[in-house]
Amino acid sequence: MISCSEIYKSFGQLPVLKGIDFQAEAAEVVGIVGASGAGKSTFLQILGTLMAPDSGRVVIDGTDVSSLKGDDLSDFRNRKIGFVFQFHHLLPEFTALENVMMPALIARANGRRGEQKRGVELIRADAMQLLDELGLSARIDHKPSEMSGGEQQRVAIARALINRPAVLFADEPSGNLDSRTKEEIHNLFFELRNKYGQTIIIVTHDKELAERCDRVVEMKDGLFV
Repeated sequence: MISCSEIYKSFGQLPVLKGIDFQAEAAEVVGIVGASGAGKSTFLQILGTLMAPDSGRVVIDGTDVSSLKGDDLSDFRNRKIGFVFQFHHLLPEFTALENVMMPALIARANGRRGEQKRGVELIRADAMQLLDELGLSARIDHKPSEMSGGEQQRVAIARALINRPAVLFADEPSGNLDSRTKEEIHNLFFELRNKYGQTIIIVTHDKELAERCDRVVEMKDGLFV
């Protein structure tokens, strides 16, 4: 599902990634661990097409994303990739339901000519179903400021899933949560993998979460060790 080779990235004169090779299978959950500053988040952003490497090749679900530019890259990212961050990045002026619908509405607006598009009501129904599955049916009309941190993170996960992406990238997804809520979010990732079959890559400092992953890789000084 994911294959990358010889990924290099520097910021100015500081080399951060030093020739990384990495693969992940379909429906595999891979944890990436390592000390702060090892390059984990930079690598995740490159995998997620949010940042371009200085050199190297990234292939996701059979597409060489290194060759995509502009609207083609944005379209691929919207359809094939879901993101969950430590800070939820929900739009504060929109409700939970509207936040979850947003990526699907963007995909609909940017749909290719001749492509069958999901109607707005279908998108709404799909978003409501996801929120219900995540235990948030009573929060669909609440804005982020009216929800707890755990509820906001579940909304962010539902938003990441609305387009049924092939891969899900999570960067410290439980870093700001209390221990009980953290365990609920950890369980959720594996339940979602079992139900939807996404490949999930998780950058984490949480030892318990890392131990639950199918495979763990450690990064040190810009390389896997």
